[in-house]
Amino acid sequence: MSNLFNQKIMILRAPSLGATRDPFDGPGASPGLESTAQNIAERAVSMTVESDENPSGSTLNALRNDPTVLGFAPAMPMKLIEPFDADAAPSAAATWGVKAVGAHTSPFSGAGVTVAVLDTGIAANHPAFAGVNLVTKDFTGAGSAEDDNGHGTHCAGTIFGRDLSGQRIGVATGVQKAVIGKVLGGPNGGSSDILASAMLWAADNGAHVISMSLGIDFPGWVDELVKVHGLSIPAATSIALEGYRANVRLFEQLANLLNARASVAQTTIVVAAAGNESERTGNPAYEINVAPPAAAFGITSVAALADGGGGLTVAPFSNTMATVAGPGVGVFSAWLNGGTKTISGTSMATPHVAGVAALWAERLLAQGPLSPVLLQAKLIASGTFKPLKAGTDPVDVGAGLVQAPTNAN
Repeated sequence: MSNLFNQKIMILRAPSLGATRDPFDGPGASPGLESTAQNIAERAVSMTVESDENPSGSTLNALRNDPTVLGFAPAMPMKLIEPFDADAAPSAAATWGVKAVGAHTSPFSGAGVTVAVLDTGIAANHPAFAGVNLVTKDFTGAGSAEDDNGHGTHCAGTIFGRDLSGQRIGVATGVQKAVIGKVLGGPNGGSSDILASAMLWAADNGAHVISMSLGIDFPGWVDELVKVHGLSIPAATSIALEGYRANVRLFEQLANLLNARASVAQTTIVVAAAGNESERTGNPAYEINVAPPAAAFGITSVAALADGGGGLTVAPFSNTMATVAGPGVGVFSAWLNGGTKTISGTSMATPHVAGVAALWAERLLAQGPLSPVLLQAKLIASGTFKPLKAGTDPVDVGAGLVQAPTNAN
């Protein structure tokens, strides 16, 4: 990683693997597979996210040679994946998104499952969250996890919100505990090191599913390198790209270790928005690939679908190469001051998928210990193309529109 200027870095650290051996192995034998897996799981449980404000070249070299360091990357700015305003949704027994994923007919409600929303916080007193145990933490320096934007409240409402005025807005309405991390806004919010810390905090607080509707602000970082640090645009772009790759690798490590610790802690999977940077109907039209952190291997990335005649269609802003898709246009959910709002974005599709993941988690927990590999596999395998418009490119929607579990599957 380049160190042409002082830049805050985040460090993923865990105790190094010991020399634990199977007692039945001979002297000098390599650790058995079971022993090694247990060591990795225990190491994953002990991992931490640290930061260094002004690392020197010698510090970076020491980190590279430190066996307790799993990875490090520059702390890059994160931003809200800004939604688009949409027309008010017509009144119905359930929102179109809840019906599209089959949550309204599923026998599962997310009971016994803990979900996390890492976003702009939550309007905790909103009637949509009545009776839910909200475990909150502010990572931004704002002083509380209260939502002053509305985005986090909207996403939480789609995942587990209770009915409002007789209309169902939530996919997993049986969720009783939610972990809410405010990672955007405030004086310190909006950086990848804060997000990594919040992900680990959410997992440590029992989250089976983590929902994230945010992304790395690559253009913003290039702009800062040019205007604040005085670099040329080519140099700034090169350094930002190097940091971008390092962040993807670190989030991959984090997601993999969250999976690895499932044998000694609860299963945790991560669902994240693909991003809204595409212009499929523009002139010229173009598509952008999934943005980090959703681009990291091990994280389920989500594209957005619109409800229209002839079948569901890919939203014009939705980035390509996503893992699955969810309803993301004209989504009605909770908002600030006890209100509601209808908006669009991959941010709105992501909580639909997180909610469906909670339903699958409930179903699988009833059968025995919950495996992150099995939960993610079931979520992805539930994807269908049946409601999608004929000719929809799988590259744009991955496995298709996720579906809630039934008694038959």
